Amino acid sequence: MSTTKVRPARSPISRFVTPRPTGPRRGSTLLRHLLWVAVGAVAVYFVSYGIDPFRNYQLATVAAYLCVTAGLTMLTGLNGQLSLGHGALMACGAYTVALAQNEFSDRGVLGAWALPVSLALGVLVAALAGALIGVCAARLRGPYLAGVTLAVALVVPAFTTRFAGLFNADQGLSVYVDPAPAALGPYFPPERWQAWIAIGAAMLSLLIVANLVHSRYGRAFKAVRDDEVAAKLAGIHVARTQVLAFVVSAGCAGLGGGVLAVISQSVSPSVFGLTLSLNLLLAIVLGGLGSLFGAAWGALLLVLLPYLTTQVTRGLELSPGLANKLEGNLPLAIFGLTLIIVMLVAPGGIQDAFRALGRTVRRRF
Repeated sequence: MSTTKVRPARSPISRFVTPRPTGPRRGSTLLRHLLWVAVGAVAVYFVSYGIDPFRNYQLATVAAYLCVTAGLTMLTGLNGQLSLGHGALMACGAYTVALAQNEFSDRGVLGAWALPVSLALGVLVAALAGALIGVCAARLRGPYLAGVTLAVALVVPAFTTRFAGLFNADQGLSVYVDPAPAALGPYFPPERWQAWIAIGAAMLSLLIVANLVHSRYGRAFKAVRDDEVAAKLAGIHVARTQVLAFVVSAGCAGLGGGVLAVISQSVSPSVFGLTLSLNLLLAIVLGGLGSLFGAAWGALLLVLLPYLTTQVTRGLELSPGLANKLEGNLPLAIFGLTLIIVMLVAPGGIQDAFRALGRTVRRRF
């Protein structure tokens, strides 16, 4: 008499929460990400020598925004939490770096370790702010969560104005930055040195987020995004998972804000207003929500679109009043128009369009 074994049915959510085997497979993922980081660092090293100082400044700015978009695409694309306050989290990191660097300078504490310590403090302060927001928003969904983060985006600039003695109100703070190491030569361009700092921070953010996404925490993020009830039944602590995603994303935003402060060597509340938060959200949607390559496309668009808009405005013969109005509003209008076009042509964003193109080429050839 033969017996038939009946396999227990697996929950659809189990593919997200089943732990992967430890050993070579996990190590190979980390090794692959380290290899990508090394290749990117070498490529940027050679590119920075072949471009002029202004392009190095633009490259550094793209890298600073990439720190933020990498964390935001993980929060929104993989965990399903909408944030309209990442510009304020960038301000937390930027002001912390400015205060720390200026304090080090006033006390005569100089050295190669000062800037990494300041950036680490910026990440810590932004992560603590993200933890506070995440705990408050753990019970909120949809427009309610967006409303809380929107309030944060509006409160932080007002906070800097309220404590004008510390943050210098609307005028902001200057940021002391040590020159490039003497070993690089007396005529080493500071823009290239800043580009190296920004690229190093971006590579670190990408490495952390990529490994987190491919770990059990990343699978928990996706499970909570897809179905919170099924995630609870599978043993996932939903609120803790959401707070963790917010903390990591806020830390990346703090690092990006700190790097941006180092690049511009100044910090003011007008830079980190609500428009920046909206642009960051538009950027990850345009690039491809939930993809780190999409985050890179979004960071590139954040720098290139305003620059191209400014170039077009300067090329037209406009009155000074109209030119001033267009300078502030035209980039946001072009962002919105680009978003509409991309959503019609490629609903998944730029990275999804490239994936579809690659599949088409593979099928034909």
